[in-house]
Amino acid sequence: MITENESVRLIFGLKLRSLRLQKNLSYQQLSEESKITISYLHDIENGKKYPKADKILTLAKALGVDYDYLVSLSGDKKIQPLIDIISSEFINVIPWEHFGIAPATLLEIFTNTPDKVTAFITTLVKISRAFHLTKDNFYFTALQSFQDLHYNYFEKFENAANRWREESKLSDAIPITTEKLESILQKNYSIQIDRKKMGHSAVLNRLRSYYSPTKKTFYINKHLTNAQENFLLAREIAFQYLELNPRPLETIVQHSKSFDLLLNNLFASYFAAAILIPEGSIAEDFKQISSTSTWNGQAWLDILDKYNITTEMFIQRLTSILPHHFGINQLFFLRMYGSDKNGFDISKELHLSQLHNPHANLVNEHYCRRWGAITAIQNQQALPEKKKYKDLHIDIQISHYWQTQNRYLCITISKPPIDKKSENSGSVTLGLLIDGNLMKLMNFLNDPNIINKTVHTTCERCSIADCKERVSEPIQIQKYAKELEIKKAIESLDK
Repeated sequence: MITENESVRLIFGLKLRSLRLQKNLSYQQLSEESKITISYLHDIENGKKYPKADKILTLAKALGVDYDYLVSLSGDKKIQPLIDIISSEFINVIPWEHFGIAPATLLEIFTNTPDKVTAFITTLVKISRAFHLTKDNFYFTALQSFQDLHYNYFEKFENAANRWREESKLSDAIPITTEKLESILQKNYSIQIDRKKMGHSAVLNRLRSYYSPTKKTFYINKHLTNAQENFLLAREIAFQYLELNPRPLETIVQHSKSFDLLLNNLFASYFAAAILIPEGSIAEDFKQISSTSTWNGQAWLDILDKYNITTEMFIQRLTSILPHHFGINQLFFLRMYGSDKNGFDISKELHLSQLHNPHANLVNEHYCRRWGAITAIQNQQALPEKKKYKDLHIDIQISHYWQTQNRYLCITISKPPIDKKSENSGSVTLGLLIDGNLMKLMNFLNDPNIINKTVHTTCERCSIADCKERVSEPIQIQKYAKELEIKKAIESLDK
């Protein structure tokens, strides 16, 4: 985040550089005119220093402008758009520092090609307005990019989790019990657990937990499973043990006041997963379940019971372990929710190494019904009434993307509807790009019982003929065909 002082320095430096270049003055020449050292001028232009009043007067005289012009937060027509961007909320929404971009670097980017950079950033602003993208949208997308940058593996928090288990005398404890987690919160941090009060408020049903710093009480929604509770308790231990601040007090996070708050939430969740699912143990488990010559879905589900964890925790943990321990970094995580009646939505996603398919879209198109993520939900909903609300189901599919060389091994675990009133179900999917490395690791890839399907992104953009699963006409394909027809007709006029 760029502070107000940094913003003022950046604008002053921008104006100084712009004026110097307009006057065709080198650093040496301006230094001789102003009696200010070259190194200090360089620091001013790069937003590192803000000169005192006497030096500003000297610079104004050397550049032939008024003192007030230099210190004001406005500039000439050429640089005013850049000043507006530096002063805008948009620039502070972007967590520059987390992607290795310092304010001085930013200024250099702006001033080297001001017209092009201004046009580019203005375009981003216009797109965000046109698609009603909020600060929260941007933060969550930036967070995914941050995870991708680190292959979703954070050694610092893996080490901290191992240290915590040793200090808590839980090095060999699998699973860690709810009672033990509660005891640590109470004994080490004087935090009490309340499972009653949130349940009395219909408005708070969407929240899973809330921590009250004033009452030193951790409120948990009584409708959660034991595995969900354990994660929330472990996550609260993370906030306390790691002293993460700023932090959200509620789960699910309602609004992100800053990127740092969202980042600390990620770190706390990562630490919680690391103490509940130790990296060495889960890596060994993965070796075993991937070494079989045939697909064994039950072996994957057994891991959930071993650690007493949710499906999402399991799949998310694998997105950290696979790149670091097995070199498998071409992957995606997907959480879907919905039904044939209400439509399907991607409620969470993570892509490592590239933007894989499938991925979310904001144009209200219909996702391909051949995706394993959707097929698993449909299979779950098609179960007899007496079985529909009981068990998790795991499905596997090799998805070959239409007219590309890309094939993904998709492992999907579908969850039962919350209750009989709900028409929607959910699923989480781990997608792995099939390449030589994956084929060596996954011995069961040649299992003839694994379903192979040709898939696409959305029905509206799909040209697969006679698709039985299609729920919408290929509107975008038809539109492109008409445009091509017009182009050919125009070309024929020149013949």
